[in-house]
Amino acid sequence: MSTFSDLGVQSSYIKSLKELGITVPTEIQEKTIPVLLSSKTDFIGLAQTGTGKTAAFGLPILQAIDPSKDEIQALILAPTRELVQQIQKQLFRFTKYHSKKIFSEGIYGGEKIDIQLKRIQRTTHIVVATPGRLIDFIERGEIDLQHMKTLVLDEADEMMSMGFKQDLNTILKYTSGLRNTWLFSATMPDEIQSIIKKYMSPKAVRIAVNENNLVNSNISHQYLITTIKKKVDVLIQFLESKPEERGIIFCRTKAGTQNLTNILKEEGFSVGALEGDMQQRDRDKVMRAFKNESVQILISTDVSARGIDVNSLAFVIHHQLPEQLEYYTHRSGRTARAGKKGVSMALILPNELQLIHGLQKNLGIKFTEVFTS
Repeated sequence: MSTFSDLGVQSSYIKSLKELGITVPTEIQEKTIPVLLSSKTDFIGLAQTGTGKTAAFGLPILQAIDPSKDEIQALILAPTRELVQQIQKQLFRFTKYHSKKIFSEGIYGGEKIDIQLKRIQRTTHIVVATPGRLIDFIERGEIDLQHMKTLVLDEADEMMSMGFKQDLNTILKYTSGLRNTWLFSATMPDEIQSIIKKYMSPKAVRIAVNENNLVNSNISHQYLITTIKKKVDVLIQFLESKPEERGIIFCRTKAGTQNLTNILKEEGFSVGALEGDMQQRDRDKVMRAFKNESVQILISTDVSARGIDVNSLAFVIHHQLPEQLEYYTHRSGRTARAGKKGVSMALILPNELQLIHGLQKNLGIKFTEVFTS
C-alpha cells in the first residue's frame, strides 16, 4: 500500500494530512496525485463524491504554486457555495506547516460582491469559485487569470445539472490556451463528454475509480413497497427505529419538502428543510444546524442538496425516486462517506418496481426489499 510520501507529496503537507487524520491515500489519491505532480497534462477523473478528490487535486495544485509570485496560478470551479468554502478550508488546512504562505480566495454567490472584490485584491494564488459569480468578476474586469496554469472542474456533472453549462463554456473559452484542465465527475453525461471534446486535449489522462460500481460500495440499497396513504407512517417507523442516527430525506418537489417537514416536526422529529426558493442566509442557517447536529434530519429537493458534504450520515431516504438516473447516484452518495457504511432506502409504490430494476441494471447495484413490521 502506498504512502503519501511514495506518491511524491512533500513532507510539510504530509504533516498536515496526519493531523487531519489522513494517513493512507484513497484509491483516487493513489492513482491521481503522481500523474498530476509529474506531468503537465489535461486530466479526467471519474470518481464519486466522498472519495477524497479534494486532496487528489489540491495537493498537486499546492505543490505547483510559486508563493513568491503575486498572481492567480490555479482556478477551481465547484457547483455550490458550500463546496467552494469546503475546498478552500481544506487547502488552508493542508498548508498549515508549509514554509511559505499560499493564499486562496473563495468567490461565490450569496455574499456581497464588494467584500469578495476587496479580498481578491490581496495576494491570491488560488481562486475557488462557483461559475456564476466568477463570470461576474470576469465581466467587470476584476480578475486576472492570465498567469493561471491549472483549471479544475470539480463535480462537473453537478455543475451541468444545476444549469451552469453556458457559464462553463464562457470560462473555458476565456481561459483557453492558458491552462491544463483537470475534470472530476461522478457520472459522464453527454454534456460532459462534449466539454471534454471541445476544450480538453485528446491526450488527456483518464482515471476511473470503481468505474463498474458507479455507486459507493459501502451503501446498502433497499426498497420498501407501500401506498401513498401509508408512506408517511412507514417513514416515521423507519426514523423511530434509528433514534440516534442522522440522514437526509429526498423529495421531488418544494411543496413535498415543506409538507413533509411540517408533518415530521409535529411528530417531534428534529428536522430542517432545504428547498429552491430559500434565501442564502436561511439555507446557511439550516446547513449550520445540520452540520453541528442541532438538526438531526434534513429534508431536501435534489437541486437544493448540491454540495452537501456531511460525514457520518447513516441513511438517505428517497421519499420519491428521482426523475433522473444520475440523481440517484448523487443522493445515495451523501451517505457512507469516508469509508463508513450507510443505507439508501427508497419508498416506492407497486407500479414503480420497474424503476428499481432499471437502477439495478444501469448502476450495477443490488437492491434488497424490506418489509414493514
